[in-house]
Order: sequence, then C-alpha cells, then structure tokens
Amino acid sequence: MDLRGKKVTVVGLGRTAVALIRLLQREGACPLVTETRPREAVAAFAAEVEAMGVPLECGGHTVEAFSNADFVVPSPGVSPRMEYIRRALYDGVAIMGEMEMAYRFCRSRLLAITGTNGKTTSTTLLHHCIASCGASALLAGNNDMPLSEAVMADPPPEYIVLEVSSYQLETAWVFHPWIGAVLNVTPDHLERHGTIGQYASVKAKMFARQRPGEHAVVNEDDDLVGAMDIPPAVTRWSFSIEGRVEQGFWRDGDVIRFGSEDVLPVSDLPLPGAHNLQNALAVLTMARAGGFDEQGILNALRSFRGVAHRLEFIASLDGVCYYNDSKATNIDSLRVALEGFSQPVVLIAGGRGKGADYAPLRQIVGSRVRGMVVIGEEAGALRAAFSDLVPVSDATDMADAVAQAADMARTGDVVLLSPACASFDMFRDFEERGDCFRRCVRERVAAQPKEKAT
Repeated sequence: MDLRGKKVTVVGLGRTAVALIRLLQREGACPLVTETRPREAVAAFAAEVEAMGVPLECGGHTVEAFSNADFVVPSPGVSPRMEYIRRALYDGVAIMGEMEMAYRFCRSRLLAITGTNGKTTSTTLLHHCIASCGASALLAGNNDMPLSEAVMADPPPEYIVLEVSSYQLETAWVFHPWIGAVLNVTPDHLERHGTIGQYASVKAKMFARQRPGEHAVVNEDDDLVGAMDIPPAVTRWSFSIEGRVEQGFWRDGDVIRFGSEDVLPVSDLPLPGAHNLQNALAVLTMARAGGFDEQGILNALRSFRGVAHRLEFIASLDGVCYYNDSKATNIDSLRVALEGFSQPVVLIAGGRGKGADYAPLRQIVGSRVRGMVVIGEEAGALRAAFSDLVPVSDATDMADAVAQAADMARTGDVVLLSPACASFDMFRDFEERGDCFRRCVRERVAAQPKEKAT
C-alpha cells in the first residue's frame, strides 16, 4: 500500500491511534485525528500527537476532518456506522480499521486468535510457548501493543501473536493470518452487532480471506464456531473437551490426546477450569499446525502462570483465596469463572451493565456462590436477579467490597472479583478496577500477622 501524500483521518484518540499515526508518518501519509472527548480527557495522547505535528481536533467531529480524505480509520471503539463515517463511505472513501491498515505492512507470520472469551489468556499462552521455543515473537493486537507498533519492529520478529476483537474484524477486508483460531461465540457486544448470528459472522472473518498453506483452528464444542465457512484450500484443525477429533487436540478423561496419540495428563495444566483447558487445547493445536517443537511447547505450557485480571491469584488470607477476574465484563465470562472453582465462592460483581439477562446464571450462582457483594450502577439489577438465592450486600467502593466479602467468606472459600459488567462507571478500564482490587487485598494481607497470609 502506497500511502505517500494520502490524507488519513483517524477517528478516536488513544493508544492505538498514536501507534497508527507513527506508522502512517513512516509511510509518508498525512494523518489527522478527530476526537469527540475534550482535550483534557485525552491530554497525554493529545500531547504525543501534537509533538508529532499532526492536526488534532477535540470536542466533536467536523465535516472538514473528513473532507477529501483518502482513508478513514475508526479506532476499535468507534462504530463504523457513525454518521460521518457512513457519509465518507458513501463518497467512496476507503474505511478500514487500524489492524487492517497495519496488516498491509506486516512482514512476520501472524498467528491470530479471536472469540468472545479466552482471547487474552490464549494469545499470552501461545506467545509464551513460541518464545520458549527460541523463536522471535511479539504479542500484539487487542492488548498492550497495537499491531501498528508491532509491524514497525526492526528487525521484524519471525512471528506476531495477535489478539483480535470483533470490532477489529468488523473493518477488516483483506486480513488473513497464517494460523487463525476462533475460540467461542457467546452473546456479547450485541448493541453493536445486532444479533448473535451477525456477531458470529464478524468473528468468521478470521478465516474468510485465508489462502492455501494457511490454517484455520475451530472449537468443535461450539456450534457457531464449528459451522463457520473455511476456504477449501485452507487446512482445518479443531479441538474439543467433549469428544474425539482427528486433526487437533482433545480431552479423553484425564488425558489430552492428538487423535489417538497420548500427549500429556490434564493435571499438567497449571490454570484451573474447563475454559482454560479449552484455551490450552487451542494453543496446542495452533502450535502443531505451525510445526513448532512439541516438547518445547509442552514444557512452556506447564510453566505458564496466567494473565493479569483473568482468574489471577492474588493472596490467601485466613484460609480464603482471593482471585482477580476483572476482565470478566460479560455474563458468560462470569459463568466460566464460577465453573473453574469447586470451592464455595464469595462473588464481587457489578459495574456498568450491558443490558444482560442474568437468568442464565441463576443455577450456577445458586450452586456455587455463598454470598455476593455488588458494586456500581448495576448493583440494583444484580440484587434483584440473585437476592432470593444467596445473601447480597451493597458496597460503596472496592475497599468496602473486599471487606464485606472477607466477612462473608469462610475457611476454604474463594473471594472472586468477576464483575460481569464494564468498569466505566467507577474506573478508567478493567485494568484499573483489577489493580484496585489487588491493592485492597494486599493491604488487608499487609495488616495481618505474617503467619496468616500467603
């Protein structure tokens, strides 16, 4: 793609936009940024952009920002159906996301993972495994490093492991990974995608443009994923915890197999829960498809210790274990978190709701949860959904929530922050929420005699 002298309008200012602007300037483009928030709300990013000499408008979009643009690049959180973007598309302007734009300049082999849940754990595990085999690899995408930053690495890594969201796939047109995987599809982001079928169609774009010599990895236990179209010349691989697959990894009781081959015992996996078993099978299947050293992959798998904010063990105090699952921002994430524990759970949940129906959680809450502490804007809805099943109390902030949960818990229990909601009512993002929970727990640990806390 020749971007020299091209006007590129970047819609939305954040970490991803700043990385994209650096790439655009390297390629000789003329970027401009338009942002609805006031400058003080994005001050740090605005300072970076202005230091690069890039025009920036804050506090709302203008017609001038989009006029005569050659490309419009909405940030992942900006809907491509926004009025100004629809007008640009009508006028013949090319609309593509940051991932799609950056992909045009990628010189590494891409291993990409999407799904409603498990993306962060799976990509982090896959990157850990590849790097442990001695290959050069970067972890990028819907996490700390935008793809625009990764493709500017000099020299380029052999591999880029990419976490891909539905928002990124929505504006992808030629993107096709060397190895792509879809973990699962459950209701989420329906306010943007409409129906679960439309959401699944967006996820299926992971495979749509793949070519001969490339690989598609699907979860055979998920009907929506298993039904996704894969181009005929692309090698199909699969994984399952429910039944045998021939071209992929599957669970057979207490053993993980590839076809009929005995690979390793399930007990060798360090992370709890059926969902983490699925994540591990997906990673093993992708590694086999890529021809990586299997013994190196297995050794790395055994040594993996998880991801921050995703069932992250924080501490044990008075016989109670505290886990941070702040990244659980929907009801399905909460469900799989609860399924991962055999001990009774004292649950901290709430935040900014997504209009979810909590009825599907009633059975597992009734069977696994000893008590619940609710926070944020959704506290009332959660109390109404579950107070007839378990004791529910309201907390004013995270410190209060941790204190109340500790009072509810008994020896052998788990205190779990798994909000099933967005964080934006009380925190900047799920990471700040999880950091606050971790800090509150560690302050309680620090206040106790050393022999009590581990």
